[in-house]
Amino acid sequence: MERAQEDMKLLGVFGIYKEGHKIMAPQRKIFNQITLAFILPLCFIFLAQVEISKILFSRIHFHHYGDHRNTAADWAVYVLFKLAYFTFLCLFSLLSTSAVVYSIACIYSHRDTSFKTILAVVPQVWKRLTITFIVIYVFNFIYAVVAVVTMVLCLSINNNVSIVFFFILLIVYIVGFVYLTIVWQLASVVTVLEKSYGITAMRKSRGLIKGKFWVALAIFFKLNILIWGIHFVFTAFVVYAYPWSYLMRFLIGVACLVVLVPIFLYGLVLQTVIYFVCKSYHNEAIDRPALSKHLGEYERLYEPDEVQMEHV
Repeated sequence: MERAQEDMKLLGVFGIYKEGHKIMAPQRKIFNQITLAFILPLCFIFLAQVEISKILFSRIHFHHYGDHRNTAADWAVYVLFKLAYFTFLCLFSLLSTSAVVYSIACIYSHRDTSFKTILAVVPQVWKRLTITFIVIYVFNFIYAVVAVVTMVLCLSINNNVSIVFFFILLIVYIVGFVYLTIVWQLASVVTVLEKSYGITAMRKSRGLIKGKFWVALAIFFKLNILIWGIHFVFTAFVVYAYPWSYLMRFLIGVACLVVLVPIFLYGLVLQTVIYFVCKSYHNEAIDRPALSKHLGEYERLYEPDEVQMEHV
């Protein structure tokens, strides 16, 4: 990422795409290692839960019309599976974000890194990210509850005006949810590359996104269209494709996984590039020595004992 700061602030959607590709191309080996360790399991969990959820829900539906004594146990298994799914999804999301953002920051600050170093640093980084993730989940939960209660109350009034008002509220809710998601994605990068985390990182992210919101929205929209498009194909042609042979469904499932993995990786890379573009847009100096020093603080916390003894 040798582009001057004045040039970076002018980058649009396609410029950010090109910048992300330039970062990944010379460091293909380390990004492949991150992909195999973190992003591949993340994508596998994301797709596999669709098939497993369908199987568990089918059992619930079957026992509902058969042996009612097993229905409660089936619901318990289903809920426990969903909890386990969200736990592992969050875990690998944290690990993937930490590893990718840290790697790109090292490349940008001309700091040598290796996959072994990343594995040592990631636990320290994702602890900070966990706080930021919890904050945004709380915000999203409160926002969703207030929106749902408001829309239900609106529908309880049986007239044409309430129906129109309901759809207006629904559109406002979707717009707000997208905005919160974009702020959250940038806040995760802020958490890794700065000393802010939690609510402070969210505030910093809100300030940075101003002026580049539509660029971030365009990238966010395109990536999510691809991800949910793959999700639809997997659901339609693997999970519910009963006339097809198991071999064909397996091949389509593998193809969906193969396509989904680089999209997830590229999305995390673009998040980091957007951070640097927003910093440049607001004329906030990107101090490479200071960034390198900040990244070095993570590494010093996990130096091997023998290295520390040599320093002594």
